[in-house]
Amino acid sequence: MTDDTLSPLSERVAAPPTYRPQHPLIAEWRPATSADVDAVHEVYRAIDTADHPNYLTNREQVEEELGFSFIDLEQDTLLAIAADGRVAAVGIVMEPPRQESLVREFMNGGVHPEFRGRGIGRELLAWQRARGEQKLAASDKRLPGWLVGYADERAPGRQRLLEAGGFEVVRFFQTMERDLADPVPDVTPVGDVRIEPYRDELSAAVHAARDDAFRDHWGSQPLSDEQFHGLVSGTFAADLSYVAMIDGDVAGIVLTDVAEEDWPGQGFTGSYVSTVAVTRPYRGRRIAPSLLRAVLEASAARGLEKVVLDVDAENPTGALGLYTGMGFVTSQQEVGLVRAY
Repeated sequence: MTDDTLSPLSERVAAPPTYRPQHPLIAEWRPATSADVDAVHEVYRAIDTADHPNYLTNREQVEEELGFSFIDLEQDTLLAIAADGRVAAVGIVMEPPRQESLVREFMNGGVHPEFRGRGIGRELLAWQRARGEQKLAASDKRLPGWLVGYADERAPGRQRLLEAGGFEVVRFFQTMERDLADPVPDVTPVGDVRIEPYRDELSAAVHAARDDAFRDHWGSQPLSDEQFHGLVSGTFAADLSYVAMIDGDVAGIVLTDVAEEDWPGQGFTGSYVSTVAVTRPYRGRRIAPSLLRAVLEASAARGLEKVVLDVDAENPTGALGLYTGMGFVTSQQEVGLVRAY
């Protein structure tokens, strides 16, 4: 879906030289390798515990990120190694491969809390921004280009860092929780719709339905097979995930995780709905609330206390109202920041 009013990114973005960070507390700056999974995980968990203890990065997620075929470890990652050999900071620039209306470079990683407030984050972000611009400048697509970062409202230092680097707050995302002690609304879909448990043999159709449904969501692009696999592996709970079927077509999906490692930081046992999607031809038939009803009832039957999800506060499909109507209440907020080209 190219935009003929735009010149190619390679003509609009000048590729800067590779930024070489310097800092007196850092003995070495080097790319990550597959052998660094545990060290990177340690940094991520420390960041998570300080900034958003209710959701934690697990080791499998780190291994998956460092193993993505579209991340060049030598060029797209950077570790800050302190004098004692510890990893003080992690930087990853990730460009997902399927780009239909937008080319995005995600600024992943951060600084271990013990090393914050000393300028290491500025050096790391300067490297990430330069690497992101290099990647945008290598694209001949006639599409907008974004450098993207996120900041939890409980970690204002992250937002300040990104804003100082030229990023602007453009979106707000709300974490919402639903207490399963409250009764579940008795909602059913309109017409001949069957709500069925997720099955592996439906994965290709579920992937396609997710991509179709998210085309009108802010910044969203189709998922690669690797990214979709991440949605339905690891902490994915197939028994709490459902599909809405109409005449053999997947009309809607809800995908759910159960990450027991998150429970102590959350203060309750719960499931996490990672994806709610209804394809455009089948919207307006109460499919989404029916799918959510299935998740709420199944989570309660499992003995869990709450269901959690995240939503774009400006979601064009009215998702915020849907979730509020199903009994979800906002508990936290995250901001999305972009540097646009």
